[in-house]
Amino acid sequence: MIQRIQSVYLLIVAILAGLGIYSPLWINDKLIIVKGFDNIYILALFASVIVLSVLSIFLYNNRKLQFVLVRFNILINIILLGVFGYYTQTLSGETLVSEKEIGLIIPFVSIVFLYLTNTAIKKDEDLVKSVDRLR
Repeated sequence: MIQRIQSVYLLIVAILAGLGIYSPLWINDKLIIVKGFDNIYILALFASVIVLSVLSIFLYNNRKLQFVLVRFNILINIILLGVFGYYTQTLSGETLVSEKEIGLIIPFVSIVFLYLTNTAIKKDEDLVKSVDRLR
């Protein structure tokens, strides 16, 4: 299970999402650092990324379902990017204080690792199909 490279990628995504909950995302107009757990929508999206990643790790026997869940996880990360874009563009006092923090790039990095996960799952599926042809 963990010896497969896609399991390592999924574990990295789960760790990144966990860090996203506690990492600073942006600084608002009152100079307060906003973190992932300060907003319920961002917290729910990060939590769903963690749950889907961990669930996908344990679905190593069912590669097709694992492939679909990873694609859904990519979709959730894209929605998370949209939520980040919405909140950072509609901040009051955005012209006065425009300081984004490191937590905003976590979904980008997660999408890259999830794409690598899907390529590894596809490679495993092709390998299994080629072995079945030889029987």
